[in-house]
Amino acid sequence: MPGVWGAGCWIGGSVIILLVAITLHQEHSEPAELPRMAKDLKTLREDYRHLNKSCFILGASGETGKELLKEIVQSQLFGKVTVIGRRKLSFEDEAYKDVNQELVDFEKLDEFPSAFQGHDVGFCCLGTTKAKSGEAGFIRVDHDYVLQSAQLAKAGGCQHFNLESSRGADKKSSFLYLRVKGEVEAEVEEVGFERFSIFRPAVLLCDRRESRPSEWIARKVLAPVSYFFPTAYSVPITTLVKAMLNNAVLQSDKKVDLLENKAIHTLGKIEEEKKS
Repeated sequence: MPGVWGAGCWIGGSVIILLVAITLHQEHSEPAELPRMAKDLKTLREDYRHLNKSCFILGASGETGKELLKEIVQSQLFGKVTVIGRRKLSFEDEAYKDVNQELVDFEKLDEFPSAFQGHDVGFCCLGTTKAKSGEAGFIRVDHDYVLQSAQLAKAGGCQHFNLESSRGADKKSSFLYLRVKGEVEAEVEEVGFERFSIFRPAVLLCDRRESRPSEWIARKVLAPVSYFFPTAYSVPITTLVKAMLNNAVLQSDKKVDLLENKAIHTLGKIEEEKKS
């Protein structure tokens, strides 16, 4: 027994050391420099409000989209806010009274070009899982719906398209989820927006209404590591949506912005740092 116990401790210790080593590599391998800010964030937001831009959100019924809509309404950054979805959402808060809703059939998006007309900025938070929708359903939502929405948005005058993707997205990946995410990133880039921002969050921290056992397990397993290395394997949804909006108001000379998990953390906390 002592020998078995010792071997178990050695294996466990080795796993911990390996995990820490990987984490340290992840922490230092992702660029997270703040973009240059000619003005402080408060001033940039005021300047942005005066532009009276309009925006739309795809996937506002999901966890990220719901939180993003809440942040957009509270920040009042846009003169007009539109939710594009397959069903009408109910809002009890009076703050949402001016939010427009466009109902579409994602299986027949070509029949709804007007829903995508006249928006300056688009936020796409569409997504499902293979477990929920099957392989074909997952590809249809995370690839086909996203790409066709981007094409209609571009035709409708959208200048800045924001896409919620995933950490590890790679069109050459052997994993379906990551491959599809990488493929749609590349194809949306080819649509030719004036500005295209890709957000690649790791495990999203939220109280998800929809049960996703794999995410629950990942959050539990990574909780101790995330405590010491908060930007390595996870990100709160609130931080992600703040990063999206902060990125929108910041000046950028890049046609394509690719924000990995650590950069999302950094960008999403600019406001907090400014206040402290």
